[in-house]
Amino acid sequence: MIECLNYGVGHAGEGVCIGLELGTYRILLDCGIPSLSVLPLEEIEEHPFDLVLCSHAHADHAQSLLAFHRRFPHIPVYASEVTAQLLPLNWPDEEVPPFCRALPWRSPVEFGDGLTAELFPAGHLPGAAVFALTYQEANPEQPPLSVVYTGDFFLSNTRFAEGLPLADLRGLQPDVLIIEASLGTARHPHRRQQENQLAERIRTAVDQGYNVLLPLPPLGVAQEILILLRSHHLFTGQPIQIWVTTAIARSCDAYLTVLPHLPTAIQNFAQHQALFWDQRVKPQVQPLSSLDQISPRPEQATIVLVDQGQELLPYLERGDRPWLVLYPRLLYGQPFRDLDPQLSQLPQVEVDSFLLSLHADGPATTQLIHNIRPQHVVLIHGDPNYLADLASLNELSNRYHLHTPTSGSTIQFPIGQLTLSTPSSLVQLAYEGEVSEWNDDALIRLPAAITADPRWRRLADTGFILASWQGEQLLVRGMTPKEVLGMTAAIAPEQESCFNCQFYRGQRCWNEASALYNFKVAPEGYCPAFERAETQPEPDS
Repeated sequence: MIECLNYGVGHAGEGVCIGLELGTYRILLDCGIPSLSVLPLEEIEEHPFDLVLCSHAHADHAQSLLAFHRRFPHIPVYASEVTAQLLPLNWPDEEVPPFCRALPWRSPVEFGDGLTAELFPAGHLPGAAVFALTYQEANPEQPPLSVVYTGDFFLSNTRFAEGLPLADLRGLQPDVLIIEASLGTARHPHRRQQENQLAERIRTAVDQGYNVLLPLPPLGVAQEILILLRSHHLFTGQPIQIWVTTAIARSCDAYLTVLPHLPTAIQNFAQHQALFWDQRVKPQVQPLSSLDQISPRPEQATIVLVDQGQELLPYLERGDRPWLVLYPRLLYGQPFRDLDPQLSQLPQVEVDSFLLSLHADGPATTQLIHNIRPQHVVLIHGDPNYLADLASLNELSNRYHLHTPTSGSTIQFPIGQLTLSTPSSLVQLAYEGEVSEWNDDALIRLPAAITADPRWRRLADTGFILASWQGEQLLVRGMTPKEVLGMTAAIAPEQESCFNCQFYRGQRCWNEASALYNFKVAPEGYCPAFERAETQPEPDS
């Protein structure tokens, strides 16, 4: 028997924590839930798990692991050696005993009668692991039961982690594959292309006289960006000061302790110069202990990597240069929307986003599934709409039994050759509309039900769409605010429009005398309260 008890499946920041019943064993896969309160603690006391497996050290997979260990110290916790060393970063203010036991790579380990596990690198983060679990009943005539759990994974190489070795998992054919699908069907540029785009964006801002502030998760993306700034040809030898706040600096120091486990290119880099902290080679990198360290001189370019949970305003008030705030477009593989709208209203502050994903996109996820060839596929860790999009692909639904569980649900997996059918919950919603021509325009009419999907808000954010042919199909997508701003180049300076109004900022109207106050407005429109940007509003009477 195989059964999944889904305590947390990674929706909306709830973290990942899955109870797996495999034969006679009970296994806990990750413990990234914010609190143990969602677990049936009394039931666990009575029927404890036999072991806990931690895929990697990110908070959404590990943040409650220490609390679980303190509550159930007799239940062993296992992870890769690097993950065991990085786990204490989740509890910086506590004294953490070495409670996690390290497992070797690519070497089957027997936990008990009939139960074995083998670890494979997952990419994504140093130490991140894929677990291949096998249970063989005492009766040798019974076929073994098998489960593969990926945690988070990435097929491409990053600066600090080599990509998941696809060949090692090819043809495993487990009964169940539990796989993260954070990005759904989205397709992303190649990793090196993402890095180059980010480097060019930062270098352009510096050349234009900006300081740059990057709010980042302390572990993973921050170190990737820091080594990118240290080694990319656009920055080597440049008189730029890079500062790193405490939480990120702590994670950097932890990386130094696992240096022998990092990719060869990083080890070679560290032999010739300091990996992170260096005041001799430009750009200079230092931990930031006080805001007073940030140079007020306009000729000194500064880049600050700050923990995403910190208040940003104190940094933006430092120095005489304007600031560019660059947010990650994805956080833990999911869209990051927690942007402070007030930042873009500050004088001399520009807000933008960048893409530097550590998760596999849609084509890579389907590629891994096809190589592993499971019978059942459980899609977790992502926006439910994205997971449903992936599950409704014909190339998956015609080959595998697909599941997109919610937290608190239970899945029992019938094992054997069963007729495939796509559950109604996985059927992709299609909206029938009509196309017509009106004068010189083409009109597309869709039913109002489409607006019930939360993704409609992102499409309607600007009110503009972009259509393009792909073979015989016409693809329609929403336009980002940046693309819309590019359209405003066609608006003449003398034209009466919101774009030329002094109250138009951040795509919104900020004129309290206008009926559109605090609403998002199209840049080419205007209202009776229009006042040209070069004029000053008259004082109140």
